[in-house]
Amino acid sequence: MAKKKSYDESSIHVLEGLDAVRMRPGMYIGSTSTKGLNHLIYEIVDNSVDEHLAGDCDTIHVSLNLDGSCTVEDDGRGIPVGMHAKGVSAARLVFSTLHAGGKFDNEAYKTSGGLHGVGSSVVNALSSYMDIEIRRDGEIHHDHYAMGKPTEKLVNGLLPVIGKTKETGTKITFLPDPQIFEKTRFSEKDVKSRLHETAYLNPRLTIIYDDLRQETAEHLVFHEKEGIRGFVRELNKKAEGLTDVIYYKGEFEGIQVEAAFQYVNEFHENILGFCNNIYNAEGGEHITGFKTQFTTVINSYARELGILKDKDANFTGTDVRNGMTAVISIKHPDPRFEGQTKTKLDNKDASKATAKVTGDEIVLYFDRNLETLKTVISCAEKAAKIRRTEERTKTNLLTKQKFSFDQNGKLANCESRDASKCEIFIVEGDSAGGSAKMARNRLYQAIMPIRGKILNVEKASIDKVLANAEIKTMINAFGCGFSEGFGNDFDIKKLRYDKIIVMTDADVDGAHIDTLLLTLFYRFMPELIYEGHVYLAMPPLYKAMPAKGEEEYLYDDAALEKYRKRQTGSFTLQRYKGLGEMDAAQLYETTMNPKTRRLRRVGIEDGRMASDVTEMLMGNEVGPRRDFIYENANDADLDV
Repeated sequence: MAKKKSYDESSIHVLEGLDAVRMRPGMYIGSTSTKGLNHLIYEIVDNSVDEHLAGDCDTIHVSLNLDGSCTVEDDGRGIPVGMHAKGVSAARLVFSTLHAGGKFDNEAYKTSGGLHGVGSSVVNALSSYMDIEIRRDGEIHHDHYAMGKPTEKLVNGLLPVIGKTKETGTKITFLPDPQIFEKTRFSEKDVKSRLHETAYLNPRLTIIYDDLRQETAEHLVFHEKEGIRGFVRELNKKAEGLTDVIYYKGEFEGIQVEAAFQYVNEFHENILGFCNNIYNAEGGEHITGFKTQFTTVINSYARELGILKDKDANFTGTDVRNGMTAVISIKHPDPRFEGQTKTKLDNKDASKATAKVTGDEIVLYFDRNLETLKTVISCAEKAAKIRRTEERTKTNLLTKQKFSFDQNGKLANCESRDASKCEIFIVEGDSAGGSAKMARNRLYQAIMPIRGKILNVEKASIDKVLANAEIKTMINAFGCGFSEGFGNDFDIKKLRYDKIIVMTDADVDGAHIDTLLLTLFYRFMPELIYEGHVYLAMPPLYKAMPAKGEEEYLYDDAALEKYRKRQTGSFTLQRYKGLGEMDAAQLYETTMNPKTRRLRRVGIEDGRMASDVTEMLMGNEVGPRRDFIYENANDADLDV
């Protein structure tokens, strides 16, 4: 037995420069999947947008290049290139040192999306190469890096000058490092959506997009002079509008607030929050301030107009926002986000400012537009009636039948009650369920078989959703209730399992069941996805058994083709038509063992796109669904 290495002073390691970023990239960009890959572009673009917010940039040009690199160019002031007090060019510090930037005070930038001084240096650290051209003070300055290390020699501590120019701005080209990322092809769909979104938030900014990787290069120009009003119209383009788009803006204690909303004939709300142009997927204080104040104002009007009597309870926030699509965008001089990826705003003063501006402006608007006010209150009345019906239905369906989680005929629960260690597999069919129950680790792994395809909640009425036996069983098993659209009793802290793993056959029917389940989670338990609890199991499609050598599991047709090319001898191939064809040992080894299995975590990068795609895939219109599948067939194996 090898001698155990002692823990002493030699065990303490110091990561120099950007090595820490390469060692733990997820801490800085969220993940090394396609989502994290795209985030590299957003970090650089956000810096250019900050130049626009400072009044010094009108155009940003983003190119996805043939070699897999990305170029972001702007016509801003250009990154400072003079000698810094540290004895080196300021630009070299920006790209090679964490927490170096011009956004730690409010002098160079009043508001900014890039606040931690890590964006440019992190992108540099995670790239095979980064090439920089800075146009400033009549000269073009150049710098170059390989895997975060500078390769350009400085001249007396300054960047070399490679030309003269009358223009200003910064041009950055970087190639993501394949040693860091699972895949290095940027998702054009996600990048275009993010750039278009940025154009809506900045109506005086022009963003040019070129994808040179396509057989026919794609060229787009995003310029949205209507701003977030046009954004709301775009979000609602397929819905029946009940009101015009209502827009207001204002400022309170140095925080600028801008909002636009519209009511449509739909039974859900869609509220997107942004701070300094950054999409806050999990909302935050600015959204809380808007929701709270809007609910207060509508209830006040409802009582003033006699629609709510003294004995009547107030409308809930969910009632008031029924049918609302809104975009809330604030500019904050010192925002605090939860994490580098900025998914949630944490400033209490943002709530105060948004509430103050919202209260003042919508009262002015509704005082002048009584019919619109009546339409909004009518939507709230309708939602309140439906909510009360839901609550009665839920009481009848979920509390009259008390489930025993260990003996309900469906759920084979695990022994542990430590939620942080437990996981539940949702398995299609009794055959696969039987194999999974035999294969599992009973201490931590629960198995819940479902029969066939569950109800499509995108098309179903509320009473049918709540009456569906499979959905009821899942709700009871998870233990955290419904999201706010179903009575506002969802509590993520009560979730019994850290991982909810959807395990279906690797075929078309299995993919359809995956989509049905993800639609259920996204529409009615979105926190499960936002907080990273939902996964898709990746069972193998083939088992290759060579005449000589070890057997190998192959997870898709591409893996099979690679195997054929490198396999010199003969081999036998077994194709798994379903999970039920595997014995318990094979199923555990390939799909359930944490040490050998493959899982995909389900995530939401763009709330607007997620809602649109869910509606498209699960709604009533066949044409758009077919077109989407054709257009995205090449991306089908990407992380979701």
